[in-house]
Amino acid sequence: MNIVVKHVYDGPGHDDGTRVLVDRIWPRGLRKSDAHLDYWLKDVAPSTELRKWYGHDPEKFREFADRYRHELNTTEGQDALQQLRDAATGKKMTLLTATKDIDHSQAAVLAELLGD
Repeated sequence: MNIVVKHVYDGPGHDDGTRVLVDRIWPRGLRKSDAHLDYWLKDVAPSTELRKWYGHDPEKFREFADRYRHELNTTEGQDALQQLRDAATGKKMTLLTATKDIDHSQAAVLAELLGD
């Protein structure tokens, strides 16, 4: 499956496939009707504690990614990952996040995991 990561604020593309928001908190200033989502899977997002610790600091990204993978390796995390896998209805899935730096986001970690 082809996995891409995009900002949730960007409009939908004709080739996005299944569009899934993977943030725990709804994006500021975005109406649900404007998001054009297929799913919002907040349980696959990092815990509030991990998200706050990380603070989107690129220097902490490697440790964040390791801690996040550890969270996803729990029973709850595996269930959430399976929900994400099950959400795919075609050959392409777009993971959406409100994070400004998508290369250093939970969506990037998920894309890597799903691509394995």
